[in-house]
Formats: sequence, structure tokens, C-alpha cells
Amino acid sequence: MSNQDIRRFVAQAARQEQFLEVVGRDEAEARFRRHLDLTPKGAETVPLGAALGRVLAADVVAAVDVPGFDRSSVDGFAVRAADTLGAGEDTPVVLRLNEEVLSAGRVPALTVAPGTATVLATGGMLPRGADAVVMVEHTESHEEGDALLVEIRKPVVPGAFVAAAGSDIGRGETVMRRGQLLTSREIGVLAAIGRAEVSVVRRPRVAILSTGDEIAAPGEPIRPGAVYDSNAAILAAAVEELGGEPVRLGIARDDEAELAPLVEQGLSCDALLLSGGTSKGAGDLSYRIVSRLTDPGIVAHGVALKPGKPLCLAVTKGKPVVILPGFPTSAMFTFHEFVAPVLRALAGLPPAAKESVDATVPMRLGSERGRTEYVMVSLVRGADGGLAAYPLSKGSGAVTAFSAADGFIAIDPQAEAVEAGTPVSVQRIGRDTRPADLIVVGSHCVGLDAITGQLVGEGLTVKALNVGSMGGLAAARRGECDVAAIHLMDPKSGEYNRPFLTPALGLVLGYRRLQGIVFRKGDVRFEGKTAEEAGLAAAQDPDCILVNRNAGSGTRILTDRLLGAARPTGYWSQAKSHNAVAVAVAQGRADWGVAIESVATLYGLGFLPLQAEHYDFVIPNDRRERPAVRRFLAALADPAVREKLTALGFTVPEAE
Repeated sequence: MSNQDIRRFVAQAARQEQFLEVVGRDEAEARFRRHLDLTPKGAETVPLGAALGRVLAADVVAAVDVPGFDRSSVDGFAVRAADTLGAGEDTPVVLRLNEEVLSAGRVPALTVAPGTATVLATGGMLPRGADAVVMVEHTESHEEGDALLVEIRKPVVPGAFVAAAGSDIGRGETVMRRGQLLTSREIGVLAAIGRAEVSVVRRPRVAILSTGDEIAAPGEPIRPGAVYDSNAAILAAAVEELGGEPVRLGIARDDEAELAPLVEQGLSCDALLLSGGTSKGAGDLSYRIVSRLTDPGIVAHGVALKPGKPLCLAVTKGKPVVILPGFPTSAMFTFHEFVAPVLRALAGLPPAAKESVDATVPMRLGSERGRTEYVMVSLVRGADGGLAAYPLSKGSGAVTAFSAADGFIAIDPQAEAVEAGTPVSVQRIGRDTRPADLIVVGSHCVGLDAITGQLVGEGLTVKALNVGSMGGLAAARRGECDVAAIHLMDPKSGEYNRPFLTPALGLVLGYRRLQGIVFRKGDVRFEGKTAEEAGLAAAQDPDCILVNRNAGSGTRILTDRLLGAARPTGYWSQAKSHNAVAVAVAQGRADWGVAIESVATLYGLGFLPLQAEHYDFVIPNDRRERPAVRRFLAALADPAVREKLTALGFTVPEAE
């Protein structure tokens, strides 16, 4: 490609001409629904063993009685109730036993005549003449000459301990209705009335196609600039959860000749979902292919949402065709907002029940005017019993935001921020509202994962919110967590963590993480020097780019102590984790940064020791005796856990 061709390509990409008429969320949904055919897609008959989770396509009418005969509900004797009148412990009624034992499944041959009784097991068919059953506990049998006799010591009334024919289900009774979801309970009822097969709504077939040159299938070696295709796996699982049948079309590169036939193949299904290729960037081609559809084709391309603005909604022949944003959080949010209700309807399921809870936000949330912003949150219960909604601010590219979220809040398009302490309504995701046994808030570390992993293995539920040391300390002060994981150094004294305590908080020693400068091995600007020498020299070199940590983190405080008044190139960068620092250096986007030794080893980087950092745990005094907290402390002292921490490269001090 010539220089002129390159310039032309870059200029065209920079113009981003294709995008968009942005509409509001409700308007986009109204346009979409207006053209869809949401009737379930026919019926099919499946074996009972394959019916779990399916939706009934027709009412189910019983062709038999359940039970099909009068049967005993206890072990005892079939009698005529009139024969037991006046029976008591001191005045038993004596009846002659018929020479027959009626176990379950045996048809009676003898009649219970006046003055007689028949031995009857639980589930056994009531014989002719009998109208009640006496429990074996209220009898005593014996022989008298050639006769077998039973003494009845408690009277019974007609119908006693008898399950009458049809008392559970009567022949001709409608036992289930069309549209009912078949769970294990309904499967049992169908088996009880003898159904070997059942008519169910045909699962809507949903084609799923991922697009983009950067997408790699899981299991393939990852290349620079590529990401694994998580969207297809998430969408396929979500489609199955909603009663659909995913049809996986694989990955299409950013090539119209490759993409077009796959789209055509997908249109043979009941719905088509594409992931990526709908935004304003160069190479986004999915919308071009979909724009050729008619009746009506694209109804909305661009929705005033965050995340999810690039969403493209189309309909053809009554079928939904949706191009979801490529970033996972955006893709899943827009899927659940716009597509999931459609698939539920096509699968014959009723609309999902929505549940919301009241909470407050513990920190200020900035927002962008002009778009309804949805923020994923995790809920924790505070000291006052109310819920705090912690934002999971990982961005629309995060894979884990949906899995970690308890719900989401909506920020009005006219709002620039939601201030800390503001009451909000949280729309729940899922129905499990059981609080976790242990809430840990603060700075993340793989060592902490080892400790909490031990607890999870013991059966505890643990919720860990990674909001940084200052966020964890604030949560502990507000009584919103059991444990706050922090590594904060006092800039004046150089002491870790203890200077930040209040009388209501206690400190538990954790372990030590060696902090230092990370760099690419072989870089002569760092090799063979001390951290102090290398850091000060790098700070004076404008071509030596630093990747810094976010303000408020313990590592940022340590970096500032190293640099003094110097503000080198890259100082104002805001990496939010040790891993992010290491990745930036390993990929050459930066030349150095400050991180822990275990991360440097993980990424094959050089390391210059700077200082041992104290990674400790703050526990509110009024939570110290909670069973889950005591188990956390026990795990921290467990030799097996301490051994794991040492193997990870941490130094574990002796307990105080």
C-alpha cells in the first residue's frame, strides 16, 4: 500500500461517516417491537425425558385417574368401618383375617365380608366390601384354633387411611396449561398420568456470529492485539437460559465477502445476533451488510445508552436482527434490555419478573449528559441495615461486570453526576438475594484470593469488591464491610496502614509484598542499578515513559516518595492495578512503573526492589466476633494458607 493509499485510508477512518441517528431507549424499543412477530414458533413433540425446561404448547388433560383405584395410605388391615365401632384398648373388636395379603400392585381376590379383615400394605388396592383401613399399630393379631384373628383397638370411620381413586387427579381434569414451564415437578405429574411424550413450544433458533479481525476463538494461541471471543459463549448460554437454541456461526473477519454469506445463513434462523461491527470505527462492517435488509430493515442504529450506544436493531420478515456492541458489558446489557424479552416471547415464556431494591451510592459517580447511563453495582449491607450500591466501574470492555453485579442503576441523561449518599433504585439481576457470609472491600491481590479461596472451599460465600485501599478504608469506616484489604503508607512517617485507623477499627497483619520498579529485561537504563538510581534517572529522560498508578493507591504514594517533585513523562497515567502496569511495560506502551515482584515475575519483567509493602486487613471492631470474620482470621493463620502465600512470593510475618 502506497503512502497516498495509507493517508486516504486513515482519513476515511477518521471521518467515521456511517454513524448514526441516536434515539432514546424507549423509542428504539418501540420501533423494534412494532415490526416483530413475537408469536411462538410452532410446536414439537418430545420424549418426557427431554422435556425439562421446555414450555407446554397445549393444555394437558389427564386420561386416567390418579390414583387409579382406592388404595391404602398405611400398613394395616382393610375393614368395614362399621365393624370397628366401640373398639378400644380394653374392649377390642375381634375380626377374622381373610387368607390373602394385599401388597402394592396385587389385585384383591377376596371380599371383606362383615366380621372379616384383610392384611393390606401401603399402596395396596382396597378390596371389595372394605371402606376403611386400620393402622397396624392399633391392632394385635393371633391364632385361635384354625382361625387367624386380629384385635382392633381403635375405631375408624369410612374412608380412614384410604386414598380414593381420582382423589389426586381425575380423568378429564386439565392438569397443566399451555405456556407452563416444565420443571421437575411438572415432569412428575406428566409421568403420573402416563405421558411418555409431550407437546412443547419449538425452541427459537438463534444464530450467533462474532465479527472482527481481532477476535480469536478460545483455545487458539492469542496474538498481539487480539482478544478471545467471550461474547459468543455468553450469548449462546444466555439464549439457552431463555429457552432458545443457539446456532453458532463462528467468527467472521472484517471482510464483506466473508461476512455476507454468514449473515444470509443466520437469516434462516428465527433470530440473528451479531457481535461487533456496529460502531463508528474503521472496519466496522456488520451494519453495512444488515443495512441491505428490507421490510423494514434497520429501525435504530445508535441508542442514547451508556453502555450500548452503538446498538443496531433491525427486523426482516418479522425476525429480529441485532448487532450488539463488541465490548462484553455493552453487548450483554443491550442483549438483556432489548433481545432477551423478545426471545422469551418466541420461546413461549412470560415476561421476566423485575425486582428492584432501594440503596445509596457510597461514592460519587460521574456521568455524561445526553445518554441514560446504566451502572452495574454490587450490593452490601451497611451498619444501619440499609444497602450500599458499589459501582463495578470496569468499563464496557469488561467481561466480569455482569457476573459480579447484583443489579444496575440508571442515571438520568440530564445528570452530570450522582453524589455520594444519593438514594437510588437498583434493578436486580437474578433472583438470589441472599447476602454473602463475608464482605471484603479494598485492594485486590492474588494473596487475598488464596485466603478467600480457602473459605469458599469450606462453604462460605464471599463477596470481594476491588475498589482500592482508600475505598476499602472508607467502607470499613462506614460499616459496609467485614474486612478492608489495604496497603496505605503514611507519606510523613513511612508507616503502613496503622496511621489510618480510627478507634472503631482494628488492624490485622497480613503479609508483605515487595514493591519495586518493573522494566523490560535488557533495558540498560535500568539494568544493574538500584531502584532509586533508576527512578531518578528515568524521571529526567523525556523519552522514558512511566506508567503510574491511580491516585489514592498505596503504590502511587510510594511512587511519589521516589520521584519527589519530579513529574516524568507518563506521570498522569492512571493504571488501576499492578497487572495493568506490568502489561503496559511488557507491551512497550511504557518503559517503567512501580509494581509488586510477583507480577514482574508473572510477565517476565526485570525488577528493582524498592520497599516491602504491608498488605494488611482492617476489621471494624463491632464485626470482629462475627463467625465469618473469625473464620477469615483462622484461614489467615492456617499453615496451609501461609504456605500458599509464601509460594506466591509474599513474606508472611509471625502473628502478633
